Amino acid sequence: MKSDHHSRLERASASLTGLSVGDSFGDQFFVSDQIIELRLLHRSPPPPVWFVTDDTIMAQSVVEVLSSSGTIDQDKLAQAFANRYTRDPGRGYGGTAHRILRSIASGTSWQVAASEAFDGMGSMGNGGAMRAGPLGAWFACDLVEVILEQAQRSAAVTHSHPEGQAGAMAVALAAAYAVNHPGRETCPELLAHVQGHLPDGETRSIIRRAMDIPFTRPPGVVAAMLGSGERVLAQDTVPFALWCAARHWSSYPAAIWSTVSGLGDRDTTCAIVGSIVALSAGLPSIPQEWLDSREPIPP
Repeated sequence: MKSDHHSRLERASASLTGLSVGDSFGDQFFVSDQIIELRLLHRSPPPPVWFVTDDTIMAQSVVEVLSSSGTIDQDKLAQAFANRYTRDPGRGYGGTAHRILRSIASGTSWQVAASEAFDGMGSMGNGGAMRAGPLGAWFACDLVEVILEQAQRSAAVTHSHPEGQAGAMAVALAAAYAVNHPGRETCPELLAHVQGHLPDGETRSIIRRAMDIPFTRPPGVVAAMLGSGERVLAQDTVPFALWCAARHWSSYPAAIWSTVSGLGDRDTTCAIVGSIVALSAGLPSIPQEWLDSREPIPP
């Protein structure tokens, strides 16, 4: 019989695998419009090697801390983020992340580093959300209140703005829901579940808007309606990603192709969707060719 720790780690690792493949796949679509159009038209995967970005690297730290502590120890998480950043800063971190992680690495407390972003307002970016899928998988069998608290704690290390934290809460809730509700073709209930548990704010409001968009709508149209990360904010990234995941609950490839067709912050939207649908559809739904195309995840 598997131990509770082993089961939690197995779920989180599965989500991390889905996240990393989605992340590396989506990052290959920052190319010319002509190449993108041909790839989307023919559903032709990019040639390998697919390199992972900061989405995967930061999610690794979340899984590492959960594995060692069983909970989000914010000091340990901040140090893990800074350590991986220092070893390999060229993984596509945004400008704010560079400043925060350099500051933490130099000895500034994460509380100060995160709170100084955007003239003291804190970041409402999508960075907390992009790494939250494995956390939701880890706490999938716990109370919703536990998932929300742990997701908020994980995001707060770099995102002190409530919207940045709400994005992480939303993705963690979705991943937990995927663990507990696999096996259906679509899952419109996902959006209602997440929206119903989020704190008031723009992220919640836009997810509510997404609930009314039928799955027959083309993803590119939905991306134009909701946003697909063009502003790199939680509120213009997470709702579209959740809509795509719910639309293709049982097919990892279909979910990722739909997501990337929305363009925008395509490595992050695909990372979020991949971290969720790897749980609802199962790891066997990820094509072996895609797994082989992704670089081995750095330690």
